[in-house]
Parts: sequence; structure tokens; C-alpha cells
Amino acid sequence: MNHVLNQIKKKVVPAKSLQARKDKLVSKVIDLVSRETAEYSQVIGIELGGSFAKGTWLPERADIDIFIKFRTDVSEKEFAEVGKKIGFAALADYMPYVRYAEHPFVEAQIGDTKVNLVPCYAVEEGSWKSSADRSPFHTRFMKQSLTDEMKDQVRILKWFLKCNGIYGAEIARQGFSGYVAEVLILNFGTFEGVLKAMSHLKCGEVIGKAAKEFDSPIVIIDPIDANRNLGAAISTENLGKLVLLSRAFLRKPSHLFFKPRKPNTFMKSSLRNVLVISFRYKKRSPDVIWGQLKRAAASIATQIDQEGFTVLRKSAFVLRDNEAFLLFLLQSPTLHDSKLRVGPDFFVSEYADKFVMSNKKKSVMMWINDDGKICSLQKRPYTSVQSFVRDLLRKNLQSAGISVGLQEDIKEFKITVGDRVKSKSIKEAIAELVSTDEAIFSSN
Repeated sequence: MNHVLNQIKKKVVPAKSLQARKDKLVSKVIDLVSRETAEYSQVIGIELGGSFAKGTWLPERADIDIFIKFRTDVSEKEFAEVGKKIGFAALADYMPYVRYAEHPFVEAQIGDTKVNLVPCYAVEEGSWKSSADRSPFHTRFMKQSLTDEMKDQVRILKWFLKCNGIYGAEIARQGFSGYVAEVLILNFGTFEGVLKAMSHLKCGEVIGKAAKEFDSPIVIIDPIDANRNLGAAISTENLGKLVLLSRAFLRKPSHLFFKPRKPNTFMKSSLRNVLVISFRYKKRSPDVIWGQLKRAAASIATQIDQEGFTVLRKSAFVLRDNEAFLLFLLQSPTLHDSKLRVGPDFFVSEYADKFVMSNKKKSVMMWINDDGKICSLQKRPYTSVQSFVRDLLRKNLQSAGISVGLQEDIKEFKITVGDRVKSKSIKEAIAELVSTDEAIFSSN
């Protein structure tokens, strides 16, 4: 294991020349922002934050985060407006654009580096007004708490998470954030220590000191806020992947776990079992559209299941041209034209009579089975999942569980199956849906 990790460490620790180049860029951007903030009395300072400031950044991902600190008496509206004005003015030469979290922030690409100018309130610790307010405290805490070796262990862990597709806290991914990686190393000391802990993880296990009880498969307490559970943002699937990856790596350490890979057990015959719903949507915050899509996928899957089709897996995908896709892997896209309903025991007169009365007209035939249950064989309204979903979305979007914010967009939908999709990106998303990652489910 040490040989593998030493090799990975060489890859993930930035070269001194790269560090110097990034330092120069940071100085330049801080100077640009300082000039602009000088004109606004609402701003009381700026601070470099994020993984670059903490010394846990990866050479492959070197975003620069600069926090613009506002007085606490500034209104949210003014906070957002002035933050955007400063961001656009400071980064005017680099085609800046707005990104959204809880509040808007300004981003630009300078060479190979993304620069984020994020407004936050200059609060006392614990008196948070916006979600960004904790970030400067995170930065200071980790700079003080992590040794140089621990920072490199964070980098190894981040690269491991990234290569295995479970890195990133955004709603689209629901994986492990960079800050979570830092917290895990802080608690367990090394990359190996984190994997050992994850390999023996118990459901609901608490990492850190909590101020209250939390209900999630893993509870990871923010060191600067004992009331905040970082684990709540991690999906059960991604947590499960990390647990199984940890066990597999500890059994047989390999460089393969640190190489981005495509799904490697893929059944082409499964493609025809994938239902694809596509539609265009009006541009909005990534977190908003992803939240709406995930809720829509869950609601539609429930409706499909209730109709008798079995949804094995589901996912969502977004293309840059504002096109959204909902993907459903089905056990079968078609069903037999009849369905069996098993009712109560004939001895229980009240329930038996109700079952007979409510199902008699729908039944092709009725009988009593060997267990004494009254059975009804009925014709299915739908034998094709495409027909069912098409009518569901055409007739009543509200009953389909589609949020109000998405209903106008999804009215103009298209339905197809996985083996007829043309887009390369969607083909890759479908391939992931119908594949097994052998590294995760390795038994060696």
C-alpha cells in the first residue's frame, strides 16, 4: 500500500513552479478586488479561502475562492447586488458570469484557473447569516489544524474520491466535498485511516462531536459548527460506494483506484430497458434545476412502480444547451396484458365483501386460491411504460409529482428508449446506469 500511495502523492502534490504561478495569480486578483471594494462602505474586507488557501488543492483542480466580507447590517438584496457589481468590475477583462449557490456569486476563467468572488457576511463565529459565512472560518480552522503531511493526505483522498465519481457536494453529484475530505483526515489522520474507518462504518455513525442528534446514514460534524451535519448532503449510494471502495482497496491496493474509469461491465441488451424523458428548460441556478429534476425522477419512478412496472435505478442529466433528461432503468418496459390482485381471506366477511364489490366489474375472472384468499385477474390499462408515462405527463403533471417550477418546462417533452439515444453524453449517462463498476464490487 505504501508504494501505491507514495506514487499517488507525487501526482497530487502541486509542483513548486505551479504553486508560484498560482500565488502570482492570487495576488493579481486580490489587487483587482481590493481596488473595487474600496468604493463600497458595505464591504469591510476580503479574504482568500477554499482549498488553495488551506493548501489542500489538487493540481488538476485549482480554483481560487476569494470572499468579499460585508457588514452584517447590509440587506440581502444589497448584499447580492453589490457583490455582483464588485465581481463583474474586478474581473471585467475575463468575461465574468454569475453562478448561484444560496446567493449569486461571480466567476471567471483566467487561463486554466476558475476564480470565484463570493460575498459573505463578516459575522461572529456561530452567528451565520448566509451559507458562505462559515467558509472563512473553515479556512482558518484547517490552516491551523492540518499538518503539512495531513494536507497531502487530503489531496490523496480527494483524488481517490474524484477518480471514483463520488467527489463534489453539489446537488447534481451529492458526493463528498473537499471540506468533508479535510474533516475526515482531521478525524482519522491519514488516507489509510479514513478507508479503515469507512470499511467498518455503522449506519448512523457519528464522526465528530455533535450538539444534537441527526438522522442520516453517516453523520459528519462540522468542526466549527456542532449543529451542522455535513453527511446530510451525501447520498446513500455514494456513501455505499465509498464503503465498498474502501474495503476493496484495503484488500488489494492498486493504482487502478486512482485512475478515472468508465463503467466496465456493460450489457447492451439493457439499453432497451432504459426510458428517457427529455425536455428543454428555462435557464436557472444549477442547484435549483438539479433539485427539481431529482424530485421529478423520484416522483415519476413512484408512479411507474405503482402501475406495475419495476424501476431498478433512476438518474437525471443536464446538457449545456438547457436540455434535461430523466433516465429510468426498468426490469422490463412491457408487461403482460393482465394483472393479479390478491384480496383478503374469505372468512373475514367485511373485507371480503368490499374486495369483491370493488373488483368484480374490473375482473376477467375471480377465484379463491389454496390459501383462502380471494383473487381477481384484471386487464391492465397499460402494457407499455412509454404509453403510461406519456399519458401521465400529458394529463396531469401535478399528480405525476412534478414541481410547479418545472411544469411549464416539461410540457414539451419527448420520450425514447436507451438504444435510440444519439447524444454521446447521454449514452455515457445511460451506460453508467446499466453498468457494474468492478472496482466497487470487487471480491478479491
